Amino acid sequence: MPEIIMPRLSDTMEEGTLAAWLKQPGDQVQRGDVLAEIETDKATMELEAFEEGVLQQILVKEGETVPIGQPIAIVGAGGASAPAAAPAQPAPDAAAPSPAEQAAKIETTPEVETSTAAAEAAAASAAVPAAAGEPVKASPMARAIARDQGIDLSTVTGSGPGGRVVKADVEALAAGDGGRAAPAAAPAAPAVKAPAAAQPAPGADVEEIPLTSMRKTVARRLVESMQSAPHFYLTIQVDVEALLGLRAELNQRLADEGVKLSVNDLLIKACAVTLRAHPDINVSWAGDKILRHRRVNVGIAVAVDGGLIVPVVRDTDQKSVSQISKDAKALIERARIGKLRPEDYTGGTFTISNLGMFGIDQFTAVINPPEAAILAVGTTNEEPVVRDGQLATRQRMKLTLSIDHRALDGATGAQFLAALKATLEEPLRILA
Repeated sequence: MPEIIMPRLSDTMEEGTLAAWLKQPGDQVQRGDVLAEIETDKATMELEAFEEGVLQQILVKEGETVPIGQPIAIVGAGGASAPAAAPAQPAPDAAAPSPAEQAAKIETTPEVETSTAAAEAAAASAAVPAAAGEPVKASPMARAIARDQGIDLSTVTGSGPGGRVVKADVEALAAGDGGRAAPAAAPAAPAVKAPAAAQPAPGADVEEIPLTSMRKTVARRLVESMQSAPHFYLTIQVDVEALLGLRAELNQRLADEGVKLSVNDLLIKACAVTLRAHPDINVSWAGDKILRHRRVNVGIAVAVDGGLIVPVVRDTDQKSVSQISKDAKALIERARIGKLRPEDYTGGTFTISNLGMFGIDQFTAVINPPEAAILAVGTTNEEPVVRDGQLATRQRMKLTLSIDHRALDGATGAQFLAALKATLEEPLRILA
């Protein structure tokens, strides 16, 4: 009987968490059916069936985390479940697929919602709320909306397969449609809680917060970066008066197209133009060699629930600022709802981390390996300056470049920052 294994879904993934099973033992499975949702270090992805048959046995429970390559379920031709005590082996003529084959069947597909009233009514009539103590089955989109709206998913009756809460269920409750809300459950005997819902011991003054797969990966990679890459920091102050004026003018001209540029969009383009002119910064450390990249792919550090991820805007030196803005907004939105695809967060050659919107004047960022540099962007402040012997105020911003001293020298980084400053202070260069 073919085994379904935990596939590798990203270059940094070492384990995955079984977020939800959408099929149960005894269910008929067709090729392409979504069997489960898997939480990785980057996003929540849907696992599709690669074989037709019957889901005979689930080997990994919801909420459990297992390493890549470990069997998580068994699909067979018969209808009877395989004995739990005897792990099944692949039949001689039906070898288990490789991790690469399974990874090819994983994709982050948009959530499919019922569009007709008849189908919605049928789904609602079959909806069953989650029992007390059981984890709520919900799609990533539904979880994201519930989190934003402050809705407890345990109070929502799911209309999806097997009582799964989908986007429409949460939206209906948020809009005031009480028909989707589950009635309050009667007091029940204490249930055994899943590890993800661990509570502090009675009398304790601390709370244990289990690590998500993303947080584990962020912690490991940042420790590796700080321990292996000798960080070197360079800070420069930039007059952004002209940049802000250009942004206002462009937004006025692009208003009819629905485009609204941010300072970060202009920074991404400015960095791309400067990287093209200074290719020694657009490199990665590869142990016994340095890789100079021909493409300029700028990553954007994005804070999400449970960690940090860096989606990548590709070929930024060849795109217009308005296109960069559209691409960046789409990537950030997908990152925040856990819908990034592997190609969305791989292949970066340089990263920007902007905390200016939080009022942070200056900070140093940790390099995103194997890249050799990351730019930390502070807030814009109105500061007094002397111009032509006269005291005036100007909008100014501090930029700090962290570089990997194995791949770059201080002078190389300083030349890049000086060129970036010149571009930002004469921002028409961005559009040239």
